Amino acid sequence: MPLESRNNFFYKILLPLLILTLAFFLSPSSSRLNLILSHLTPQTTTVKMSSSPYAKELLIAQLSIQRASILTKRVFQESSKGTISKSDASPVTIGDFGAQALIISALKHNFPSDQIVAEEEASTLRNDPLLSSKIWDLVKSTSLSSSPEAESLLGGQIPSESKMLDLIDSGNSSGGRTGRIWTIDPIDGTKGFLRGGQYAVCLALLEDGDVKVGAIACPNLPVDDSAPLTADIGDGEGRGVIFSAVKGQGATSRPLTTGDLAEGKQISMKPITEMSAASFCESVEAGHSNQSESARIAEKLGITRPSVRMDSQAKYGSIARGAGDIYLRLPTSKTYQEKIWDHAGGDLIVREAGGEVTDTKGNRLDFGVGRTLASNSGVIAAPKAVHAQVLDVVQEVLGLKN
Repeated sequence: MPLESRNNFFYKILLPLLILTLAFFLSPSSSRLNLILSHLTPQTTTVKMSSSPYAKELLIAQLSIQRASILTKRVFQESSKGTISKSDASPVTIGDFGAQALIISALKHNFPSDQIVAEEEASTLRNDPLLSSKIWDLVKSTSLSSSPEAESLLGGQIPSESKMLDLIDSGNSSGGRTGRIWTIDPIDGTKGFLRGGQYAVCLALLEDGDVKVGAIACPNLPVDDSAPLTADIGDGEGRGVIFSAVKGQGATSRPLTTGDLAEGKQISMKPITEMSAASFCESVEAGHSNQSESARIAEKLGITRPSVRMDSQAKYGSIARGAGDIYLRLPTSKTYQEKIWDHAGGDLIVREAGGEVTDTKGNRLDFGVGRTLASNSGVIAAPKAVHAQVLDVVQEVLGLKN
């Protein structure tokens, strides 16, 4: 055998086999089956990007929320979630800060001139060295463990704790209608996260105020797109999915993994042939959506099935793949303004899956105003064929008709 052939045989076949054999016998017995399966299961290479518009942005978005989701899962598995309280009394966990740092690090590495609108800022951590140190330990030890190629694309490890804090604080863009702006919600639905229910790691790219790329990781939703939607879905086996979309290219779902991106498949909203068989997705918290008015709307539409209540943009993903039908978020206050990071990714994913998303006045959601949806009130997301019907009843119940 020629020398070059012998070298190829050694490096491509014998050496990997030797490493796998040593790892097998040196690892605990409970890990050996997983070790074998991880080498036998084919994975999509993450370095092959298509030539379609926003291909790199989509890839980095998916990889970064996947890595951030690994961190959030680790936090959930700890007995203490590190919960603190912000000035608005909403819960925040170490997962929020860590996930935001990882996502912004990837964005800064790949798109250094882009602006970022993110939910968290690091003043709390700068005043609490112990909490900051705990988050830093999580951040520096979280990686896409089986994919060095993916880690390289994301820019590798954050170099220091002080850099981590600076990254968290760099999500302070005021937003607007000009340029490229990423919106991040590191843990959307923190209360759902704390109780083991639904939450999402959300990322979207705005270009001149228009959503071009959206990606949402839902660690506790079933991988199976056809699984029935129930309020008690939570952490467990067969859970974890990424929803994503690029404007004009459709929407996809794929299993959430710990390495390379899994294969994705096209998703679409389920046609509603009989309104009586449809179901609403709503927020769990009554303070987030007017549930009594939702009940009146359902009655007028002839919907008899109980609403499925869950936290986060998991609702957008669920109706986009046909596990649910209609998402209503009705105003509870005339002064409250929705945050753009709570809706940008989901808005695009639903529209690319064949849906329509408007506010209660029938206007498209306007992500170019700033950090909030200041010109909108409420959200209605439904298949295009029935959106007008739903909107008509919503406006009747809310007294918005002239």
